[in-house]
Amino acid sequence: MQFSHALRALPVVCSLAPALPAPSPDTTGQAAARYRVATDGEWFYQEVTGKRLARLARGAVVTGGDTKGEWIGVTLDGWIFGTSVGVTPRAGFDLAVTRAPEENLRAAPGGTIVAKLAEGFLLTKLGENGPWVHVERAGWVKRAALEPVVVANSRTAGDSDSLQARLTPGRRPGVADTTGPAADPNRAQPARRTVVYRAPDGPPAGTLTPATPLKVLSKSGEWARVQFEGWVKTSDLESAPPGVLVGVSAAELRAEPQRFAGQTLRWTLQFIAVQQADELRPEMPKGAIYFLARGPLPERGFVYVIVPEGKRALVEGLAPLATIQVTARVRAGRSRFLGNPVLDLLSLEPQS
Repeated sequence: MQFSHALRALPVVCSLAPALPAPSPDTTGQAAARYRVATDGEWFYQEVTGKRLARLARGAVVTGGDTKGEWIGVTLDGWIFGTSVGVTPRAGFDLAVTRAPEENLRAAPGGTIVAKLAEGFLLTKLGENGPWVHVERAGWVKRAALEPVVVANSRTAGDSDSLQARLTPGRRPGVADTTGPAADPNRAQPARRTVVYRAPDGPPAGTLTPATPLKVLSKSGEWARVQFEGWVKTSDLESAPPGVLVGVSAAELRAEPQRFAGQTLRWTLQFIAVQQADELRPEMPKGAIYFLARGPLPERGFVYVIVPEGKRALVEGLAPLATIQVTARVRAGRSRFLGNPVLDLLSLEPQS
């Protein structure tokens, strides 16, 4: 489920790593204050009481700056996929998010999601690492949504035992180990009988009983995308044709486009309209006929499906908003400008 209903998943230097790096000094040489976001989906503002720009993840660590009443100035810092941003001269920034409706900002290349950035969000470029771009943006967060991160930077004479414990591996003689194993914040279980949804605000897919082991993959607002393991009878399963993938989400294609390129999958889509490719669709031959669809259902994103000449009449006969099942080959996991999957149609079946 997604940084959403089950993020299967809106959203500042930010990091979700358990071990925090040393605080960065400010221009006076003093360590800058650091805070942890205590509220999931907290807003990141352009100015105090100004425009809302992005939502932050609970647990993200931010470096604080100026304060104004109930507000704290922070810097949003992280990594974004290079194909999801474009060059812009606006307002002194270097880049703008080009993927619609939003793109993930991560703590590290391919790492944990720390914020959701809407299309048009302006950024300053800090560097690159392969297909990933390091970016930042200053803004404001309400003080009530942040909690201080305490970093020890001094030691008194009474700290000798603590210092020795840090320098010497293992337990000190005669001292019981009461720490226990480190807690995994990504492990959870339902507190009551819980409905599982196929997508945020989508149709229910089933229920989970209390104490079912879960792994939290991501969060968005009031939703968490979770993963769980279980057993079903083989006779109850529908097998896909050989070489055809089922159960793959558009979110997975966007996250790992190279992995799925050239793969054949089966999706249920909602047909919208037939269109013709232009220079804004560089993944398609110019002038190619394709149709725009929503899905795979119940996902709400858009998909481009290139139509071969032999199936053009079938596609043009579809009614808008018709539900169809397609078997298609992945041409691109995400388009350059909008981040939508691009498929080559192999077969199509209207659904009742």
